[in-house]
Amino acid sequence: MPNYTIKSPNNNEEWEDYLHFRWEILRKPLGMSKESLSDPIESDSYHLMGIDKEKKVIASGRVHFNSRQEAQIRYMAVDDRFKRQGLGTEIVFKLERYALKNGAHKMVLNARENAISFYLSLGYKELGPYQSDTGIPHKVMEKNLKD
Repeated sequence: MPNYTIKSPNNNEEWEDYLHFRWEILRKPLGMSKESLSDPIESDSYHLMGIDKEKKVIASGRVHFNSRQEAQIRYMAVDDRFKRQGLGTEIVFKLERYALKNGAHKMVLNARENAISFYLSLGYKELGPYQSDTGIPHKVMEKNLKD
């Protein structure tokens, strides 16, 4: 049995914890401000977070729609202590199911170099380089959800 739960943030405290986790893992190490961690489509997106038994956020992921048939995963992160336990895979699969259920045929994402093999193992294909606002190398990746 896993030592975590995956859920959407439901109240102000959970939202604050979720957004703070995203910043701590993805932006703070790059010297980026807290203002850089969210964008104008947060309220139009579907968010998931992993929480441990103490209700501490240990993972995050978000999906939004770029068009009626294309969804995009962003802000995927897993606390180092919980990597390689299936948590990231479970979040990606839940985001894919949500997107498929809501009409998406294709999922895209921009993966950091250190995450490319993870996404390849989940059936994503590399399309080419992506210029991120973080300044670190990324690759555009996609997966057909209708297979």
